Amino acid sequence: MNTRHVTSLVAAGAAIVMLLSGCGSTGISNSSNASDSNIISVYGSEPAHPLFPGNTTEAGGGKVVDQLFAGLVTYDARGGIHNEVADSITSSDNAMHYVIKLKSGWKFTDGTPVTAHSFVDAWNYTANSANKQASASFFSTVEGYDDLQKPDVDPKATLSGLTVVDDNTIDVKLSQPDSAFPVKAGSHAYMPLPESAFKDPKKFGQHPVSNGPYKFVSWQHNHSIEMVKNPDYKGNRVAKNDGLNFKIYTSPDSAYADLRGGNLDFTNTIPDTALTSFQSDKSLKAYNEPGGNTLTFTIPEWLEHFGQNEEGNLRRQAISMSIDRKTVAEKIFHGTATPAVDFLAAPISAYSKELKGNEVLKYNPSKAKELWAKANAISPWSGEFGIAYNADGTAKNWVEAICNYIKNTLDIDAKSIPMSTSDEFLSNVDSGKMTSAYRSGWGPDYPSADNYLVQLYDSSSADGKGGNSGNYKNPEFDAMMDKALSAPSTEEADKYYQQGEEILLQDLPAIPLWNQNATAASTSAVSGVAFDYGGGPVFTALTKKQ
Repeated sequence: MNTRHVTSLVAAGAAIVMLLSGCGSTGISNSSNASDSNIISVYGSEPAHPLFPGNTTEAGGGKVVDQLFAGLVTYDARGGIHNEVADSITSSDNAMHYVIKLKSGWKFTDGTPVTAHSFVDAWNYTANSANKQASASFFSTVEGYDDLQKPDVDPKATLSGLTVVDDNTIDVKLSQPDSAFPVKAGSHAYMPLPESAFKDPKKFGQHPVSNGPYKFVSWQHNHSIEMVKNPDYKGNRVAKNDGLNFKIYTSPDSAYADLRGGNLDFTNTIPDTALTSFQSDKSLKAYNEPGGNTLTFTIPEWLEHFGQNEEGNLRRQAISMSIDRKTVAEKIFHGTATPAVDFLAAPISAYSKELKGNEVLKYNPSKAKELWAKANAISPWSGEFGIAYNADGTAKNWVEAICNYIKNTLDIDAKSIPMSTSDEFLSNVDSGKMTSAYRSGWGPDYPSADNYLVQLYDSSSADGKGGNSGNYKNPEFDAMMDKALSAPSTEEADKYYQQGEEILLQDLPAIPLWNQNATAASTSAVSGVAFDYGGGPVFTALTKKQ
């Protein structure tokens, strides 16, 4: 895999100004009539939530929000950072203070201007726990964040560290050093919102007004989400097509059949049934490249026998060592996934194959039995072990495979638990109602180990405030993440991230399984297929012959 190096954005004791090069230009006026336009139909799944960027943490909604909104920065295919709406982001006081200057002339699709208030109001809304936004934890280092997490917080309360200096200037004060702040400034949580979003949030979530490469047209639930090229977009991702139609499917097999039948232009979700054949199917164009997605499954600590204690850790380690990742990758993924060796993906600079304790990710049935026996000596096992997954995705075969390994190695009743739709599955995960282990994974929001580790396993991301759906909390791990965010260079930060990973390898709040390649297929008429630093498709690059 290609390694992407994220340049450190902060040096200790010095002010650094991000003057990031961009290739922004204004989009071209387009027609919204699909019959005579270059509209690309692509695979989609029903978003789990209304289309508020700060509450979008899953693929179905994420693909849509990515196309509709533009943030302070964007990322290129190698993880490089380029200014988008930001003109500069200046750091001082050892990454405790940032001044953001915005470019003028940006506007939302309703014609209202994008100003400093558009960003600050959106950030305050997302960070305030009264609004129940899943990405609240992205602001955990901003001064005043803890006050917004109190149970009786005023829904209109704001982050004390944010100040609108003028229409084009934002002053940001942090409660602790955060060298990753400018990196995560291009993620969903940091997208701007127009005033209409706060006047009627329910309406906005169904019909968003945005400032990105595309303009929202319609959302027919469980059927399609349509958007057209935004003629007023001034950023780095100008669309080469006239619009996108996200056709919503409940089965990747149905989408693939539509692709082969000419009723869908592009999919980046290849069903298990096609992994052995899609690259040799002459009726399609196939793509298989290194990516940044991780596949895991989470065993929440509220399950009996799986607390954050010696018994729970022994059982997690035993289950992890029961699984032959290499064989499953060969027989089910057919060259589109590689066994995990840590919690990151290879394109991230902190990725390492040499972490202390990573032997828990290797198949060792005898050691697994030994560890399970030690756990039984603490508290005898009873019941069954289940792994839940959404049946409208591609997890069925690999979940069943690892359940068989667990059952045969540990001699316990282990089974897969299908849930009919992504919406149902994610609703249970997000609300903390899962009564079993469940499939999990991550596609990065920004190119940093911070995104995989802090946003998934730090205490600040637990309790519904971020991606830590298993509510894992370890002060020792949190402290290591704080050291990484305070580090004066990427190299030093990566050392702390790796030490944090070694703690995770002992506790296994989620069990790493595989790193997934970026796989996709299109009709022969489609060209311009490309992938971003995390392996996601670049939808703005797609075009097709008329």
